[in-house]
Amino acid sequence: MRRTPARLAGTVLAAAALVLTGCSGGGGDASGGSGDGGTVNVVASTDVYGSILSSVGGDKVEVTALIDRPSQDPHSYEATARDRLAVSKADLVVLNGGGYDSFMEKLAADEGVPEDDILNAVEISGLEGSEADHSEEEGHSEEDHAEEDHADAGHSHEGHSHGSFNEHVWYSPEAMGLLAEAAAERLAELDPDAAETFRSNAADFNAGIEDINAALAAMRPVADGRDVALTEPVPDYLVEEAGLHNATPSDFTEAVEEGADVPPQVLKEMQDLVTGGSIVFLGYNEQTSTPQTEAVREAALAEGVPVLDFSETLPEGQDYLQWMAANTGAIEGVLQ
Repeated sequence: MRRTPARLAGTVLAAAALVLTGCSGGGGDASGGSGDGGTVNVVASTDVYGSILSSVGGDKVEVTALIDRPSQDPHSYEATARDRLAVSKADLVVLNGGGYDSFMEKLAADEGVPEDDILNAVEISGLEGSEADHSEEEGHSEEDHAEEDHADAGHSHEGHSHGSFNEHVWYSPEAMGLLAEAAAERLAELDPDAAETFRSNAADFNAGIEDINAALAAMRPVADGRDVALTEPVPDYLVEEAGLHNATPSDFTEAVEEGADVPPQVLKEMQDLVTGGSIVFLGYNEQTSTPQTEAVREAALAEGVPVLDFSETLPEGQDYLQWMAANTGAIEGVLQ
């Protein structure tokens, strides 16, 4: 579902005001549906999307996030029988797409979830390359993708190529605003009596997104295209919106994304970049750390280069807006 982003003016909602409600972890009770207790049963691949749907749905939805702990890696996650049961009972399924959470795409396909009952964040994002990525995915099974040779198509996770498109779309606040609006419209179809509530909640969420976007825009004159290095391209959209440039060697990124060892000469190139005095900070993904990314982190710390941690799931006790505002604030703090 593609929606036109609402341009919100006037009063904006502080990120701290939205609280994650009704979002249970993987294996939670997914028995409630639109016909049971008057709530819409939503199953999300990760707690990031669970948080956004909880913000939009409020107490009119029951949200189950299959991945809700930092120790769980969506790229290699293996769905459980409880996950399958949750998806089978879902009124609405929310996933990242783009090959990031392929386990969820497979669950939805296996359980026969109608396309209209799936919100795919990559497809909704409107980000450059997302439509091409989607069209490449269509008409191919998981087995087909595993067998295809994508040697020239860019990086992959666990053997699943994503081409040149960065699938970590939840680090684009604008894209998540679009997702919130799409969620409001689909929830309104599932529960028409609460339609205005959903749309109002989505507007409040987008007010928080506008706050974050305003903070990012204010950084750009200071950032002025300066370089950063990232052990993984997870926060790349946020970095770009702040006016910074990801200077990480492409061969380093590709090796990490493929789960392969970084060649020694490429590791040295990355370490030289980090210690050469040209980068503003090193962005580090501690959830998928390896001895080589840890070595890069240690090199940065030894040189006095700021290291910012960026995760793939929500920190405990924070919702999406609070988390992304904190990430934005961390970048701002380094630039100052």
